[in-house]
Amino acid sequence: MRLGKIKILFTIIFNFIFLSLNANEKISTVPLINLENLEPSYEAEDTSPDKLNNLTNKSPLKEKKESQKKIENTKVNLIGLDKITAKTSTISMKLGEIKRFGLLEIKVIRCGKVDLAENQNEAAYIQVKDTSDSNNEKIFVFNGWTFSSSPYLQPIDHPVYDIRLVSCENA
Repeated sequence: MRLGKIKILFTIIFNFIFLSLNANEKISTVPLINLENLEPSYEAEDTSPDKLNNLTNKSPLKEKKESQKKIENTKVNLIGLDKITAKTSTISMKLGEIKRFGLLEIKVIRCGKVDLAENQNEAAYIQVKDTSDSNNEKIFVFNGWTFSSSPYLQPIDHPVYDIRLVSCENA
């Protein structure tokens, strides 16, 4: 048993010495680059008057127009649960509107329907602030997407309150 330990120790020391001597031969150096002589790799911009006129005469890009009517009519239905009293409340709000549920401020940014594999699902982008601590005005308890069929994907983690998306109307 003792001889085995000495043999292992000897091989470890031998390998360490051999590899350290062999490592010096494998190191190669890279030539240094003189940054003062380095030229830019981009092309010079053509500022001739003909080129500038062609750019200004082009038609403007088409912009995506969202109908304000659709956004104003979109309602979001949420269920809020107070874990201490075990009471639920329905929360119905429009997009961009801020509502309070207990000590939470809830704001829904986007809401719409999502087609999943077999069923149609609804998703909403929700921001939730805890107003119990006035020092943390810019910190969200929850800021992300939540789904009506699977709220466990992005749960709102709060010790007292729980909020779940039910549906999006006119989305």
